[in-house]
Amino acid sequence: MPILLEFKNVSKIYNNVTKALTDVSFSVEEGEFVAIIGPSGSGKSTILRCINRLVDVTQGSVFFDGHDINQADKKEIRQVRKKVGMIFQHYNLVDRLSVIENVLHGRLGYKSAISGVVGHYTEEEKERAFQILAMLGLTEEAYKRCDELSGGQKQRVGIARSLMQEPRLLLCDEPIASLDPSSAKIIMDYLRDINETMGITCVANLHQVDVAMRYAKRIIGITAGQIVFDGPSDKLTRTKIYKIYESNEGELITDVG
Repeated sequence: MPILLEFKNVSKIYNNVTKALTDVSFSVEEGEFVAIIGPSGSGKSTILRCINRLVDVTQGSVFFDGHDINQADKKEIRQVRKKVGMIFQHYNLVDRLSVIENVLHGRLGYKSAISGVVGHYTEEEKERAFQILAMLGLTEEAYKRCDELSGGQKQRVGIARSLMQEPRLLLCDEPIASLDPSSAKIIMDYLRDINETMGITCVANLHQVDVAMRYAKRIIGITAGQIVFDGPSDKLTRTKIYKIYESNEGELITDVG
């Protein structure tokens, strides 16, 4: 499969002091499901934010679909962000708006500023939004305000909004960290189904090692901003897990379902 995403010797230093990433290199093929694991503060979220240019790298290069994101101008970044969906730990929804309105926001990257402000969407876009809601089991919630939903439902709305972008890549930043085990399993099942049936590449930051091993075919382990493991899930031994988490067993296993 062709390479969709590539990090080449990426380092990130915040405020000229804090080293978040040091010489990170890896590539992700189209259609892969990759989990990034590591202790809190290891640099997992920084990796995701470098991909869609929410933060700029200090050194190195990030390529998406062959384009160097760090060299992109504002118009080019806008084009990249259309194809990169982001799923957040705390959902990032507009609570006072309805589910369907939040989902349609996934099309804003394709709109002019005026069309976005007035909320002008085509019938095809509305139809697609309802198809995605049905796929995620949210049809009955379409006209509810998002602040009326459970955490698991809110995360499914976040996934639906990302799918409205017609993304080639989904970035999932701790997508189940705020959820109970039952809701977390539902979310991970949907992400796996989206990856397998729609062919959308997924890169997910996860705290739960067993969840990462169950859902991702490949795992990247990061400690103190450096990759210490990159390989198939079934090659992640307990010894390697201890190395990633620097023997902090308390963070190793959190079961889902």
